[in-house]
Amino acid sequence: MPPALHDQLDIVIPTSAWAAVVKDGTVRSLDFLEQWRPFFEPYHLIVIQDGDPARTVGVPPGFDYELYNRNDIERILGDKAWCISFKDSACRKKRYIYTIDDDCFVAKTPSGEDINALEQHIRNLLTPSTPDFFNTLYDPYAEGADFVRGYPFSMREGRPTAVSHGLWLNIPDYDAPTQMVKPMERNTRYVDAVMTVPKGTLFPMCGMNLAFDREAIGPAMYFGLMGEGQPWGRYDDMWAGWCVKVVADHLGLGVKTGLPYIWHSKASNPFVNLRKEYKGIFWQEEIIPFFQGLRLPESVTDVEAGMLAIAEEVRTGLAHLDPYFVKLADGMVAWIEAWRQLNPKKEEA
Repeated sequence: MPPALHDQLDIVIPTSAWAAVVKDGTVRSLDFLEQWRPFFEPYHLIVIQDGDPARTVGVPPGFDYELYNRNDIERILGDKAWCISFKDSACRKKRYIYTIDDDCFVAKTPSGEDINALEQHIRNLLTPSTPDFFNTLYDPYAEGADFVRGYPFSMREGRPTAVSHGLWLNIPDYDAPTQMVKPMERNTRYVDAVMTVPKGTLFPMCGMNLAFDREAIGPAMYFGLMGEGQPWGRYDDMWAGWCVKVVADHLGLGVKTGLPYIWHSKASNPFVNLRKEYKGIFWQEEIIPFFQGLRLPESVTDVEAGMLAIAEEVRTGLAHLDPYFVKLADGMVAWIEAWRQLNPKKEEA
């Protein structure tokens, strides 16, 4: 069992409009936390309230938490607050961060045991990744596994893990067209495996069950400028995932995906999703090859510089799709400027 990391890990919960509202319309409840109490109560929670900041979010008693809304974001970031999306999941201080959506509950193993998602994420983050050479028994650091015959001994030390990407049972993370043609489909397949996403390979990062090492990769976790007032939505976590993977590959960091599972309880409206996604469905056919072809300069030696380099590539390489991408590049720069302001280097502190 990995160490609990109570003093090194925060749980970030973006709360969205679906959450229950009491009769007077003033309180949105996070009662889903009751099911997570055995696992989350020892940790500090950071609740990010999307929507009307005049409403008060109800957090069950017994949890140690901070609550931030749009007013707090504007107060903290000042003239850079515009780079944070509004009414989109991008609304996400310790070294490790676990973020989970407010419609996600404790899943069970095939044998009926509750899954401690947080424990598995910690295990993933504290053990190395193997992005340079694929191990056919998946994670060689897991109990009961090892490196297979033919795996180079010089690579068995692995790479530091920056991201642990968990999965979901019940409601799949589908795009709107797939939702429409498979409205009743549910994910019931539990695969007891963790694997490293290979170097040079992108993946669709979902932010509803995600943990990361903030010191290793935090500045790359920019969930894009999307949602209300922007030409597309629902690609914010994927944009972050593309940036994260390019930077991680360049800096020799690993990304794991697979366990742990959570139970995703609520299917969003596919027609609303299509309105948000439709430009992205076309744009992704050029954006993904764009990211696949990105090679960061050798002069890039940290995540912040990597993000600034990607921003300039976005500015020149994607503006032909829509002038919005120039604004998105500006948002990435503003995000890094805000990150540096709020997270000074240790030698500068």
